[in-house]
Amino acid sequence: MTSPAPGRTGGDLLVDLLRRHDVDTVFGIVSVHNLPLVEAVDRDLRFVPVRHEATAVNAADGYARARGGLGCALTSTGTGAGNAAGSLVESLSAGTSVLHVTGQVDTPYLGSGRGFIHETKDQLGMLTAVSKHAVTVPDVASAGVLLQEAVEHALAAPGGPVSVEWPIDLQYAVPADLPAQASRAALAPVDPVRVAEVVSLLRASERPAVWAGGGVSRAGGALRRLVELTGAALFTSNSGRGAVPEDHELCVGNYATTPAGRSLLGDADLLLSIGTHFRSNETGDYGLVVPTNHVQVDLDRDAIGRVYPASVGVVADATAFLEAVVDALVAAGSEPRAAWAERVRVTRAAVRESQRAGLGEHAAFADALRKVLPRDAVVARDVTIASSSWGNRLLEMHDPRSNVFPRGGGIGQGLGMAIGAAIARPGRPSVGIVGDGGLAVHLGELTTMAQEAPWLVLVVFNDGGYGVLRNMQESLGNRRSGVDLLTPDYSTLCRSMGLAHLRIAEPGAVTATLEQAVALGGPVVVEVDLAAYPPMPRPFTPPVHVPGAPA
Repeated sequence: MTSPAPGRTGGDLLVDLLRRHDVDTVFGIVSVHNLPLVEAVDRDLRFVPVRHEATAVNAADGYARARGGLGCALTSTGTGAGNAAGSLVESLSAGTSVLHVTGQVDTPYLGSGRGFIHETKDQLGMLTAVSKHAVTVPDVASAGVLLQEAVEHALAAPGGPVSVEWPIDLQYAVPADLPAQASRAALAPVDPVRVAEVVSLLRASERPAVWAGGGVSRAGGALRRLVELTGAALFTSNSGRGAVPEDHELCVGNYATTPAGRSLLGDADLLLSIGTHFRSNETGDYGLVVPTNHVQVDLDRDAIGRVYPASVGVVADATAFLEAVVDALVAAGSEPRAAWAERVRVTRAAVRESQRAGLGEHAAFADALRKVLPRDAVVARDVTIASSSWGNRLLEMHDPRSNVFPRGGGIGQGLGMAIGAAIARPGRPSVGIVGDGGLAVHLGELTTMAQEAPWLVLVVFNDGGYGVLRNMQESLGNRRSGVDLLTPDYSTLCRSMGLAHLRIAEPGAVTATLEQAVALGGPVVVEVDLAAYPPMPRPFTPPVHVPGAPA
């Protein structure tokens, strides 16, 4: 290491680290316990002052997903770090590479239990519970090494959030420089025996199916070739969308639990699943029937057979394994099964047409967004009816980095993720889809959106509360409880912040209004007035089991 320059602080060290990893923007809230970090970032990079620590992590998460790299969030000590915990759970669920740096009290008082300002009991323990890795900076000399190691943990597959708590006196001290960047550990070589076994099964299969999860995000090219070489039906989890563009004729998509999807999967004689958790909401609470001839590929050894028994389990990186399988299929001269491929194409069209019938005039939103947006535009979606119905299925994704949504299922995180993703992709439009109930969780972030002015079209579906739970209560014959909320006048609210506001109240206005919103080239709120807009023919309810309810 070289001698550090005089006058440097921990903030300069953090800037050096972020530049090394191509991070140009940091999200956070300034505090007495992170001031040197914020000042250095604001001077040398871009600091986005969000209004809540949870949003700092959500925005860093959205930024990381949209760029396919690392995001960074800065929070304060104690309560501030605690506010970030729920969003760290989301990043952990999604495997997003986020560096979360939080302050800590001065080292002489750390762990003393004196109630020093902003101190909390066992902050590191809390962060460890919601992070892939968490560490305390113990002294000036260790800061650079621990920060670099933290980023390596965040980026190592499968990714995840890392938390570093940094005592404020050590942030102000002159740190040692960063250590040399370690070379990435090489992935274990692909087992040729396993490749040959899987290739043999694929060649023998007359009706193959593939289920792709979030683990295929970097394996799209090889996955597409495999599907085309075999004529396989490509099902995806919500996380696996876009690795193969969803307008591909063999991409059934996130429709496995529909009647036609169940029928197709039930008739398949081989399932190759890759990097998926088989989540409950995507398998009908694990009631979905899959072929007994099941090849499961995952980086996590413990995932093999965890939900569905695997006749062949392969622990491997998805990209490396799929590329090896494709090469072997090409060498063997494999050709797709024409009759099965035609069945897949018919099913692909059928599941979408069936959903359109259930959506009625709400299908217009998916059609309009696909018409007015570039193919690779980010569409960040909160947990709301629009997202859970057509946003997670009918609205086609063509790039995995465009597919931003809360994989942990937490409401209210969509706006922060949309802001981060939009800032990560300057010069092109991004869209956020939220409900009025979810938006209210972090309504103050509209001021962040107005201040930072990303090219973000925020579409707010306003039904005066938690519509999905309202539908659920009504479908069960229950009285409404906790679902009806006061909604602000969005036109007045936006005007007070200098945000453009547009309104949609009838289907004929959808395309023109969204086209107008995108053309503004900056932040705009598009309110969908669901009190005036025609309802869905089949009200959307969440895919959860209620004991005693009709099946």
